[in-house]
Amino acid sequence: MKPCKWLLTFFLVAFSIGESVIAAPIVQLHSGRVEGRSVNGVDAFLGIPYAKPPVGKLRWQRPLSATSWQGIKKTTAFGPSCLQTPMKGSSTPLPDHYSENCLTLNVWRPSRGNGRLPVMVWIYGGGFVNGGSASPVYSGKAFAKSGVIFVSFNYRLGRLGFFAHPALSGNLFRGNYGLMDQIKALRWVQDNIISFGGDPNNVTVVGESAGGYSIHALLTSHYSRNLFNKAIIESGGGRYQINGQYPWKKAQQTGVRFAKQLGIESSGQQALAKLRSLPGKTIAGDLNMWNMEAQRQTYSGPMMDGHVISENPEKAYRAGDFAHVPLLVGANDDDLGFVRQHYQNRAQVLAMFGQHQSQAAKAYRDIQGTKALSELIARQKMMIEPARFVAQEFAGQNVPVWEYRFGYVANAREGQWQGAKHASEIAYVFKTLAATYGPNVTARDQKMADLIHQYWVNFAKTGNPNGASLPHWPAYSSKTDQLMWFSPKGATQSHALRDPQQAQLNMVETLAK
Repeated sequence: MKPCKWLLTFFLVAFSIGESVIAAPIVQLHSGRVEGRSVNGVDAFLGIPYAKPPVGKLRWQRPLSATSWQGIKKTTAFGPSCLQTPMKGSSTPLPDHYSENCLTLNVWRPSRGNGRLPVMVWIYGGGFVNGGSASPVYSGKAFAKSGVIFVSFNYRLGRLGFFAHPALSGNLFRGNYGLMDQIKALRWVQDNIISFGGDPNNVTVVGESAGGYSIHALLTSHYSRNLFNKAIIESGGGRYQINGQYPWKKAQQTGVRFAKQLGIESSGQQALAKLRSLPGKTIAGDLNMWNMEAQRQTYSGPMMDGHVISENPEKAYRAGDFAHVPLLVGANDDDLGFVRQHYQNRAQVLAMFGQHQSQAAKAYRDIQGTKALSELIARQKMMIEPARFVAQEFAGQNVPVWEYRFGYVANAREGQWQGAKHASEIAYVFKTLAATYGPNVTARDQKMADLIHQYWVNFAKTGNPNGASLPHWPAYSSKTDQLMWFSPKGATQSHALRDPQQAQLNMVETLAK
C-alpha cells in the first residue's frame, strides 16, 4: 500500500475481508485517536463522540466538547440513535438501539486520496422527533467513492432536543438543543476534518425535510456563520409556516404543561431538577411523526429562542440576513402537504385564494377532483412554492442558486405512487437503492441515481452542479423560472425547463403575502 498524503498514520494491525488483508486506518483527532475500518476502497469511522453525553445536569444544556481519551478508540459501529419512539413504515429505518447518550458522528472517506477533499455533512429528517444517522439509506460509501468526505451525525430529538421552561429562561443558549447539536457537529468538522484529508474551507451541508429546515436555520443564524460554504436543501420548506409558530414564551407554557402532566407543579429550579431526574424515556414519551400534531400541547418543536433562532427564515431571506453561499434547493412532485379541512367541492378549495379566485380557477383548470386539487395545493404551499421562494430570494441578491423538482418513481413503486413521494429522492442521492427497494432495482432506477448523485457531488466539489456529460442545469433566475426536472421517464428524459407549475405557484405565492 502506497502511503497517503494525509496527516494520519496507519495502525499496523490488519483484518481480512474475503481474500484481501487491509490495514485498519487510524486518525488523530483533537480528543484522541480513532480506528476505523477499510472496505472496498472506503474508510469508515463510525460512532465518534463529538460532544459529552447530554444526560443528568447536561440534559437541556448546549453540547460540550467530548472528553478526551487515551489510547485508540475503535469506531467501527454506529452509536445509538437519539431517544425516540420509532415510526412504523419509515423509509429510512434505524437499528433498534436508542439512548439519550447519542451525540456521535460518522465519517466516510476514500482509502486513498491526494490533497484536501471536499466535505459533505448530512442532516437527517424526521420532523425533529424521529431519525438518526445509522440508517443504511444514509451510508456515505458512494460519496466517498466519488471523491468526497462524507459526515453524518445524530442530534437530539423531541422534548429532549427542543424544550422550553421558565427554569431555563436565564440561559443564553436555550430551547433549541437539537439545533445546537448540529452547530457543534459543524464546529467539530472545522476542527477535525483536515485529519481525515478533508478541506474545512469546502464544506457543504445537506439536509432533507427537518434536515432541510435545519439548514434554513443554519443559513439564517449568526451562530453558524462561517461553518460551511455551500448548502443543499431537499424538501425543507422555507416560508413562515414551517417555523415561527412557537415564540419562546409560548414554548415555555408548553414545557410547563408537560411538567404538570408528570405531576411537577412548580416552575423554578426545583422543577427543573425533578425533570432532569426523570428517565429519558419518560421525557420522550410516545412522541413520533404520526402523533406529533396531536401532542402540540406538550411539545413545541423548534422555537424562536432569541439567540440561535431570532427570526423566521422567510423574513431573514427577504432582509438579506443570511449566509450568502451557493445553494441547491428543491422538492418532489408529490411531496409532503397537509389538508387541514374537508372541502365539498372545487369552489370551496379555490375560495382560499380570495380576490385571486378566478385566476386560480384558470391555473388549476386541468386538475380533476376536489381531493386531488386540495392535496396538490397543500404540498405546493408546504414544500414546492417555498423552494421557489428561497431560490428567488437568493438569485435576487446575486447568490448562486439552482432549483430542482424530483418526479421519478422507482420501478418497484410504479402503479402504487402517483408521483415522487416525500423523501423518495434520498436513496437516489446516496445511491443506496438496494437499502430501500431490495432486489427490485432496475437499470433505469440506477441511471437516475447516477445522475442526481453526480449533480450533488459536482456541487460539493465546485459550487456548481454542472459537469461533463450531464444535461445542463442553469442557475435559477426569476426571469426564466427554470429548474432541473428529474423526470418520471428516467435520467435520459431529465432536463432543465421552465417550471411547469409556474402559474399555480404564482397563485400559492399570494397566500403567503
